[in-house]
Amino acid sequence: MRWQRWAALALAGVAAVALYNLIPDSSAPSANRQAEIKTVKNPAEEHKLKQMMLKRDMTATERLARLDAKRHLRLLADKFAAAQPGKLPTDAGDLQKDHKQFPSLRWYTGKQEREFRAAKFRLEAAEQKQLDTYLGFARNALRKGNSYESPGFPQGNPKYVVAAEPAQGKNQQGMIAVLDMGILSRVQDHQHKNLRLISYPKEGKYKIESVHADTLQDITVKTGHDNEKASHYYENEIVVTFGKAPSAADMKKIERDLRCNPAQNIGNTYIFRSESMDMKQLTTYFKKHWKPNHVEPHYLYMTNENVTGLGDENPEIPNDLLFSEYQWNLPIIETNRGWKLSKGSNDVIVGVVDTGVDLKHPDLQGRLLKGYNVVSPGDDPVDDVGHGTHVAGIISANVNNNEGIAGMMWGGKILPVKALDKTGSGTTYSVAQGIIWATDHGAKVINMSLGNYADAQFLHEAIKYAFDRDVVLIAATGNDNTERPGYPAAYPEVLSVSATDYHLQRASFSNYGDYVDVMAPGESIASTYPDNQYAALSGTSMASPHVSALAALIRSVNPKLKNTEVMDIIRKNVIDLGDPGHDKYFGYGQIDVFSALESAQGNSAPLQFWPQSMQRKMNKILNDAM
Repeated sequence: MRWQRWAALALAGVAAVALYNLIPDSSAPSANRQAEIKTVKNPAEEHKLKQMMLKRDMTATERLARLDAKRHLRLLADKFAAAQPGKLPTDAGDLQKDHKQFPSLRWYTGKQEREFRAAKFRLEAAEQKQLDTYLGFARNALRKGNSYESPGFPQGNPKYVVAAEPAQGKNQQGMIAVLDMGILSRVQDHQHKNLRLISYPKEGKYKIESVHADTLQDITVKTGHDNEKASHYYENEIVVTFGKAPSAADMKKIERDLRCNPAQNIGNTYIFRSESMDMKQLTTYFKKHWKPNHVEPHYLYMTNENVTGLGDENPEIPNDLLFSEYQWNLPIIETNRGWKLSKGSNDVIVGVVDTGVDLKHPDLQGRLLKGYNVVSPGDDPVDDVGHGTHVAGIISANVNNNEGIAGMMWGGKILPVKALDKTGSGTTYSVAQGIIWATDHGAKVINMSLGNYADAQFLHEAIKYAFDRDVVLIAATGNDNTERPGYPAAYPEVLSVSATDYHLQRASFSNYGDYVDVMAPGESIASTYPDNQYAALSGTSMASPHVSALAALIRSVNPKLKNTEVMDIIRKNVIDLGDPGHDKYFGYGQIDVFSALESAQGNSAPLQFWPQSMQRKMNKILNDAM
């Protein structure tokens, strides 16, 4: 099996073995562990597994933050040490403008100390006392020419870390930083939603209600476990598809009857928001008076976070700071060997329909196109959550730039489409509009790390619109450890992705089922995060962009391939896991970048999987509906 080559790479010092050390893991990569994951149905057990995953993500994120800070401090220390006497460089202040995690930087020379302090940086008396203690330790370390890192403080709720790095070749000189660890609370809040550790969204907020995904009967979401059965929708909104677009007079009458503003629409499908009726009353009204082709709730969609031989053909190892130590996910899917065949092309655009992207992140510079904000048209698609930035980095963070992480594509462009708001959720309309906009603006691949358990015809029409225009559509299955089909992943036109861990086992949170196509790494994945930072997140949201990047690499190496051919190459060229062939826990298997690119170069795309996969998904959807 090709995964054995990964073991050899690990022995050669390439692999991210640090993850085994920084993440406590008492479970062995065994069939017993997988059986345990398969049978977890108790909400308490599921909650415990997800809490363990959250702890791993936070531990890994803290290590990423510390390592990234050390790099910046080394560079600053060397620049300050090389400066002429009395002429300190402006680099410290420049760094603080774009890196809010450095509220205090101190240039220490053994006798003097110059602080660069953010205006809003204030500490309580107890925190200041701890800071003074750790600053003393940092100065002592620099006097000996050593680095220093403090524990997080205050104890019990760590907000800060003190770190110091000596200047190279200069005695007793170095840079000291107070590192703001606020990213940990952001990751915690993010993953509470992404891994469904909380009931999300809250009942009643923004007039949101929930229904059972099968019966459409009302359901109250009390715990994260309840999300497995629930689909959320706006209680006073409805999606209506007419056979013929209403006339201006018809629209005026509807607006009067519903006491609503002009509706949003795509083609003959309209979103109506009433001031006087709930969804059930709206359904009755439209069916009685207007006889539309279709009506359905306006659902919410949420993030789904959770070389030919090893002889003389050495895999390519980038110099990105965090790659060798933390990015276990790329070598395990043969990305390094795949780079020998294709590193991507700027002609291939990947649409990321998500929460937006940090447009100023240094590791994404040159990779981002203008994009679009569906939530607030006219504004830039800025990421106010972190999810979309993390997804974009997995696909196409800059490679070989001595900074941060390596994306799967050295070339290629990201088209950021903000369809999810600051809560990490978006509606049927916003997601559908985002898909259509990305399609109309050149996306060859669209990543959708989002989902719901409701089959919305409106969204499906947008999916078919993109699919009919030769877009490869990739979606995450969800993070509830359930067999229930999630959408848009379960649509026949979409390549659905579940998550594996670094033992090549299905991740404990990952959804499964007959509709699953392939697997990709999804546990504690290091990637870009807003405010020029890096975080480790878990979820099928993190697995999906690995497959989107692979689709883009395939379209780079062979632009003539149709979307169905790209999808079949991905399905056929996998590391088979679980039962031989396709099974509901692993799909066809975990993606193999090298094998897929090698197949794509052959100019012949085997289509034998496409009819079976399409039929299988359609049968599953029909059976679920009966």
